[in-house]
Amino acid sequence: MIQDEIRSMYGINRIENNYDLWLDCYRGESPWLGGENLESLNLCASISSELARLTTIEFESELDLEIYQEVIENARKFVEYGLALGGLILKPYKLNDKLAMNYLTPDMYLILGFSVFGEINHVVFIDRIYKNKRYFTRLEEHEQINDYWKITNTCYESDNYYSLGKKISLKEVNDWKNIKEAGVIKVDFPLFSYFKNPTANNLDLHSFEGVSCFSRALSLIQDADEQYQRILWEFKGTEIAIDADITVVKQNGELPHGKERLFRNLGLDQKDGFYEVFSPDIRDSSLFNGLNKILRRIEFTVGLAYGTISEVDQVEKSATEIKASKQRSYSTVVDIQKELQKTLENLINVINFYLNTNYEASFSFDDSLVVDAESEQKIRLQEVSAGLIKPEEYLMWRYGVTEKEAQKMMPEVIEDEEETEEE
Repeated sequence: MIQDEIRSMYGINRIENNYDLWLDCYRGESPWLGGENLESLNLCASISSELARLTTIEFESELDLEIYQEVIENARKFVEYGLALGGLILKPYKLNDKLAMNYLTPDMYLILGFSVFGEINHVVFIDRIYKNKRYFTRLEEHEQINDYWKITNTCYESDNYYSLGKKISLKEVNDWKNIKEAGVIKVDFPLFSYFKNPTANNLDLHSFEGVSCFSRALSLIQDADEQYQRILWEFKGTEIAIDADITVVKQNGELPHGKERLFRNLGLDQKDGFYEVFSPDIRDSSLFNGLNKILRRIEFTVGLAYGTISEVDQVEKSATEIKASKQRSYSTVVDIQKELQKTLENLINVINFYLNTNYEASFSFDDSLVVDAESEQKIRLQEVSAGLIKPEEYLMWRYGVTEKEAQKMMPEVIEDEEETEEE
């Protein structure tokens, strides 16, 4: 792998990162699947997708800039990739006097260092081109030195996908001939933004690099796949069949066309008749209950509420248990939302640098994971009736208006008739 070759170039030992494993699992190609055991619930992709959906549902961020709105439109997709693979880098770049965006998965960059605050201060981006049966690789190194960033570009040519090959000039590759080999940019922030899964890195305790959202549940996910395979085998094994005497099949020994599964030619005579029906009882209930228990353990491990991927109707839960389960999912999603907002704020800084602007964006996330909107509205109306909160505060919450706008929405107070007569 060229990532290992690049690390050795910089004298850095391999950082504990299971990106290749996470990618295989996310694609549905888990290492425990193979041979006759190919059936999978594909839980890794489901978990990543569900967390991304919950994170970005009704998510809004306003900024009147085309490139930024494109990022917001792609938020659910890149959040899913980042959660599944541990992280993802958003890297703007100039293209024909306009800004474009690169969404870089971990196979397209190598983090070589972090600051004491957990921010990337040394990274290499990997850009590859395949032309004329040759692989060309450009390494773009970003390194923070005091209050500026040093950017270095180097180019390599190889006939092997898994090797960098020999070093060549950037000018030898037409796509990169106008790129400078080295430069210094005086900024105190990186020209990229790193989104990662906020879960602590339990593979390398000294690294701030992100880990997959399902990394801690892989053994349980394997158990779930194996249990699912048992269920399918149970259904196949208990399919009705007829163990028939050889004389009931065609004279040429072939089974009836289209009934190969139903008839099983034993090639022997039956003493108690010329056939027997094979129809055993199926044990689906116990198998599905076992699978559901595994799924619930997975939900707990990855921070999802019970019933997200398991069957809720099989478990009786009290109101307290339901609330605690929702709170777990809520806290997981809130942490991801905070990471997403931080990523986008850092991205806006980079955009402002390239465009020489001073943009700011607003952020709004939905909180209906724990609080049902209709129930919350009833509670607030009761609080208004009891005089615990002002009516305008309710209107501000309900319609998202300012205090002045809420006061205008309120009906005019009708004075008592006696007071009117006195006037």
